[in-house]
Amino acid sequence: MRRKNDILLKSAFEEAFSDLLRFFFTEADSLFDIEKGFEFMDKELLELFPDLEKHGGSRFVDMLVKIYGTDGSEEWMLIHIEIQAQNDQEFSKRMFQYFYRIYDRYDVPITALAVFTGAGKNLPVNAFNYKFLGTEIQYKYNNYHIMDHSEEQLLAMDNPFALIVLAAQKALLADKIPEWELAEHRLNIARALIQSKKYSNEKIRRFLYFLKTFIHIENPEFNINFDKEK
Repeated sequence: MRRKNDILLKSAFEEAFSDLLRFFFTEADSLFDIEKGFEFMDKELLELFPDLEKHGGSRFVDMLVKIYGTDGSEEWMLIHIEIQAQNDQEFSKRMFQYFYRIYDRYDVPITALAVFTGAGKNLPVNAFNYKFLGTEIQYKYNNYHIMDHSEEQLLAMDNPFALIVLAAQKALLADKIPEWELAEHRLNIARALIQSKKYSNEKIRRFLYFLKTFIHIENPEFNINFDKEK
């Protein structure tokens, strides 16, 4: 289930990538040429890090995205995103290793973001430090935990990516609360998107498919009630 949810969450991040940028970078529209689109470099990432497949994709999910700036030039930049479910003492070191391999290959501006989706709220230090005999490195990156915002804050945001974050919060409740309660949480997220009346039917349809699959409910009656919202 963990691996399946990692893949679903990565797909949702890709689907709502422009909204993701606006969620994490307050000046996104002035920094990035969002209308020019994005290139998801999964193949290039695997070429750079063939050892990723040894982990089976269950502990972390990686994204490398090519995006253009707003200055009108053809210069581009890379956004490296890690979706991390568990605390890992080697995580900051790994983020630094990813950075220098990506930078060595492409030599373009890079920003990195770690998104933590586990139950524990304690984030590791978002920096890797190395010091030895006068040689010193400090690498810092952006990090975010899905519990950094409350449900009320996420629902108040004018951004569908906030609802993806909220879905990730609620997915942590699976097996911890009654299924009817989890189904109600799922239904409330769906209603929040639909009632905003700001998104196309196709965008709503894709989001509801993600939501129904990501927060899985066995009871057919609850699923019928959910489908009625479409």
